[in-house]
Amino acid sequence: MTNMPALLVADDDPVARDLLAEVLTREGYRVRAASGGEECLSLAEAEPFDLAIVDLRMPDLDGLRVLQRLASIQPGLPVLILTAFATIETAIEAIRAGAYDYLSKPFRLEEIKIVVRRTLEARRLARENLQYRQELRERYRVESLVGQSPQMVEIYKLVARVANLDTTVLVLGETGTGKELVARAIHYASHRANHPFVVVDCAALPETLFESELFGHERGAFTGALSARRGLFETSDGGTCFLDEIGELPAALQPKLLRTLQERAIRRVGGNESIPVNVRVIAATNRDLRKRVEEGAFREDLYFRLNVVTIPVPALRERLRDVPLLAQHFLRKHSVGSRKPVTGFARETLALLSAYDWPGNVRELEHAIERAVALSSSGIILPEDLPAELSRESREGSPLPAARMTLDEMKRRYVAKVLEETGGNKLRAAEILGINRRTLYRILERQATEGEEDR
Repeated sequence: MTNMPALLVADDDPVARDLLAEVLTREGYRVRAASGGEECLSLAEAEPFDLAIVDLRMPDLDGLRVLQRLASIQPGLPVLILTAFATIETAIEAIRAGAYDYLSKPFRLEEIKIVVRRTLEARRLARENLQYRQELRERYRVESLVGQSPQMVEIYKLVARVANLDTTVLVLGETGTGKELVARAIHYASHRANHPFVVVDCAALPETLFESELFGHERGAFTGALSARRGLFETSDGGTCFLDEIGELPAALQPKLLRTLQERAIRRVGGNESIPVNVRVIAATNRDLRKRVEEGAFREDLYFRLNVVTIPVPALRERLRDVPLLAQHFLRKHSVGSRKPVTGFARETLALLSAYDWPGNVRELEHAIERAVALSSSGIILPEDLPAELSRESREGSPLPAARMTLDEMKRRYVAKVLEETGGNKLRAAEILGINRRTLYRILERQATEGEEDR
């Protein structure tokens, strides 16, 4: 079940106020009631709301002044104005002051229900359009995962199998391998795709702020907490919360995260209320969590709770056959972004890219291509456009064999090694060797014939 929307009702008429509170509570909303304008503002300072219903005429503070003050306490909060003196003038005045809509007294309960439902839905859609829709359509499509190596095919299969489950997923891999892209692929391939994808960087948040950021806080929970605030778990309600670098989670927060995963509810800092959240959790780490458990740095029960489905993301050096595909993908991305008509790579450039070890993985490759596009003065990426360490490692990283051998034997071994690295893909091997496919076929045929003669 998703987190219930919180409604604030302010009316000095106890009969109207209690009736509204009762009807809206039965509709499944969490309702806070205020008997006047000042109490309404105090409640707004103490707790975040999704919608306020405010009477226009109240003795201590009228509805329009409450509306103006609410805009500074909780920006973007939609407000419905109630009035027993409905005229075109009051309607115009309320809307101009920032009210989302107004309702006349005596109100019809069905109309109240419909307007509340419509207002909350409009707010939800506005939030999603603003924060996630463009990201979903353009930047973080599943197609952002690039590769045809056997390791990547296995990842595609796992993403497809777990996407529509609510199972917790643990993504493992070195820094820069694309763990967040895998998490986003799972989210956007799931039934949660139209809801938030919220990233929590466990390594970047200071420990003193972590609990408040993750679970939110109540007003006055600590110095500087001037109003209540939702945490990242509540923000991701209905969607996915991605806990990046989970191995860095402070020990004091590990039992609280475990409780949240087990109970599917959070408790804000300084609060006593248990707030239900419907969130799918995906965690990622470049650390050996099993080893962290053995060292006593990570709770074993939390490890097992997170490690329901594991997706290992290989280092780029383990799937070098994907380098040309990734390079072309990043070339398109950055040539469009920089508005430079760079369309491809020189053969020697691809050979350098495919021979490099990529300690920074896919992220390092993207940065190298982005740099090359920026420096390129022609329509293709040349070797001199690449970072110096790529060509330096190519020159220095291949020592001569210890045992003496003929040039033909060295060529035979090198061709066999390149074919092994490309999984037998002759077109790809020919590109790395800097020859065309027909020449490679002739070399292989000659080597096969020589092998027969030797026997």
